[in-house]
Amino acid sequence: MPRTGTVGSALCALAPGVGWLVAARVLQAAGAAALMPTSLALLLVNTLPERRPRAIRGWAAIGGIAAGLGPVVGGLLVEADWRWVFLVNVPVGVVGLVAGARLLPNARPDREGRLPDLVGAVLLTLAIGALALGLVKSDSWGWSSPKVLVSLLAAAALTAAFVLRSARHAAPIVELPMLRTPAFAAATVAALFFTAAFAAMLLTAVLWCQQVWGYSAIRTGLAIAPGPLVVPLLAVRSGPLVRRFGAGRTAALGCLLFAAGLAWWATVLGMDPHYATGLLPGMLLTGIGVGFALPNLVGAAVTALPPTRFATGSAVTTMARRTGSVLGVALMVTLLGTPATSDAALDVFRHGWWAAVATGSTGRGRSPCRVPAGRSDWAFMNAGRSPPARTLSPPAWPRRTRAAPRHGHRAGPPRCPVRPGDGKQPVAGILRGQQLRARQPAHRRAQVRAPTGCQPVGRGAEPGAPGRLRDAAPAPSGSLARRRRITEDTHVF
Repeated sequence: MPRTGTVGSALCALAPGVGWLVAARVLQAAGAAALMPTSLALLLVNTLPERRPRAIRGWAAIGGIAAGLGPVVGGLLVEADWRWVFLVNVPVGVVGLVAGARLLPNARPDREGRLPDLVGAVLLTLAIGALALGLVKSDSWGWSSPKVLVSLLAAAALTAAFVLRSARHAAPIVELPMLRTPAFAAATVAALFFTAAFAAMLLTAVLWCQQVWGYSAIRTGLAIAPGPLVVPLLAVRSGPLVRRFGAGRTAALGCLLFAAGLAWWATVLGMDPHYATGLLPGMLLTGIGVGFALPNLVGAAVTALPPTRFATGSAVTTMARRTGSVLGVALMVTLLGTPATSDAALDVFRHGWWAAVATGSTGRGRSPCRVPAGRSDWAFMNAGRSPPARTLSPPAWPRRTRAAPRHGHRAGPPRCPVRPGDGKQPVAGILRGQQLRARQPAHRRAQVRAPTGCQPVGRGAEPGAPGRLRDAAPAPSGSLARRRRITEDTHVF
């Protein structure tokens, strides 16, 4: 997919008209959509668990550097020719392809699984597009016009269809059980709102500098650069703060600082261009807020899932962030409109900044909850189970050594504890056992057989051989021997 983005950039530069440019941009966006979540998934899979938070902060720091240098470089390229904005991506893409072929692990893809739900992806894309269309055109069409109402109703209907299809499809774009994981759901929703406020902030800063203060493209890029350039420093150096107060509180602090920067603009900025005392303090506050909030939100969302769901989780988080960017820009365009006078422009910009303050502060109320270390697999598998009182404890992986034979029993394979009276091994325990069993040496895997389901081993059964399936009845009250016999009929992986 990086090749798709590189080819799309080259086609954008060679586009003879607007239609060809839009089509090439779609191809470029497809490559970027596959590249961003895959890069984070590769980073997490090939990093030790205790080093993953720092790796995620470094990954986010690279994005902060790109956001800081992008407007400056883009302004210089636009002054020469707009086609250079796309041509500059081609050598970067070629270098990335060569370096990736040499450095990235050569993992063989699973070609036996089903293809992702492409129809669901189309439904979600159309829903977001219809909602953005209704918001952007509400100023010219009117909120009560049939076109706006049809766009909003179509967005709601398409979203409902997407949710229903995701619940029934074997390989959905968004796995709904992931959203029942508290830490992942809270961090993803907070990232959506925060990214919407960030996109609105960036758009208003550019429009304010160019349309109100009359800055050129290069000067606008230089004026905006200090904020994003603060992000890498704080993202990398915020580790002690995260270890002391947690990712949730650190992200909440970042949301508050980000909102404080926007509130500074809403109360201080005026028509006279005072950059050092007006725009710069707010830009630095928003940069500090992004450095504290965004890396911790992304890290809390992805690391709340088991390693087998890193790619899917990072893709859902990236999708939420991009959706927030689209909605943030659409909402800000709706609020700004087309002011006729300078006073009207000042009023609409202030209204937009206060709206961004409210949107960015929403992420503070949805700070991700903490998941204990080593429990993310079980928290993901048991998410949304009912009733909560019957949620089982995560089964401990049996010892590698074979258990000593009891009196009257043969030496069987290692046992995994089950709840007396249930007689069924939880599905989460099976999946967890298969993951851990895959890491054992070959001679250990030969000793412990991996069945397709729960295989109880009864009295006198051969080691590793499946026993006769039977449902263990609840033990009578006071019958210790009966309860002991039920407990001994355990399940193995």
